[in-house]
Amino acid sequence: MKRLLTLVFTVLLSANLLALEDKKIVLLAGRPSHGPGDHEFNAGCMLLQKCLENMPGVQVEVHKMGWPKDISTLDTADAILIYADGGNGHPAIQADRMKLIDRLAEKGVGIGCAHYGVEVPKGDPGEAMHRWIGGYYEHQFSVNPMWSPNFLSFPKHPVTRGVKPFKVKDEWYFNMRWRSDMGGITPILTASPTDDVRDGPYVWPKGPYPHIKEDKGRKETMMWVRERPDGGRGFGFTGGHHHVNWGNDDFRKVVLNALLWIAKVEVPPQGVVSFISEEDLSKNLDPKGK
Repeated sequence: MKRLLTLVFTVLLSANLLALEDKKIVLLAGRPSHGPGDHEFNAGCMLLQKCLENMPGVQVEVHKMGWPKDISTLDTADAILIYADGGNGHPAIQADRMKLIDRLAEKGVGIGCAHYGVEVPKGDPGEAMHRWIGGYYEHQFSVNPMWSPNFLSFPKHPVTRGVKPFKVKDEWYFNMRWRSDMGGITPILTASPTDDVRDGPYVWPKGPYPHIKEDKGRKETMMWVRERPDGGRGFGFTGGHHHVNWGNDDFRKVVLNALLWIAKVEVPPQGVVSFISEEDLSKNLDPKGK
């Protein structure tokens, strides 16, 4: 009887320890890009890591230059964020990496992409983004103006917990190329661009594009989440050009909440509460000169 009780206790203890095992979030910070204060991928990821360092049940790794030196770390990831330059240089579409991320996604690993990291070429890379997060920035279909959307209301979703209305100027992309079925996609940050925003100029190419001007008055989505059929989750966030914006509590909170959500960590009722100082914002910046 004593041996049986010991065995039961051991099994229960092992189950509890397994249940308490930390969820692992991997942040892939892209190569240095743009001028000082813009596209500060490493500094931005380090801030996100700092904000989650006291979150129970979570560990966060940051890898610079867009990809881990030892890719085996991705095998134990519960969620991956790609905050890096995109287009043809997107770190996830080099060599056989799309196949690797497909395998991880099939296991239920969450995938997030931020700012330029939501842009890939159409074709196979675009289809991969449709699988992972539901939509992507397509060159000369989507647009990238500098503007200040007014985020006034949010859907009821774990990612919006504790997020209050906010407005910051950034290179907020919109008019994503969505999956044709919009399967599992929920818009999170939406706002209506003014006519002046639609009329351009955009950052590059300057435009304007007739199809963007024709949709005047329409609400656009600047952040979204997706629940995938494989059980995994994903999100896209088009802000993140200006590093200083991570100092805005709600801008930061909606991304922190999303990281927990794609890692399948319960988002607190008031969202992730974090504090960032001016000194914090000045740390880990890439050496870009003046």
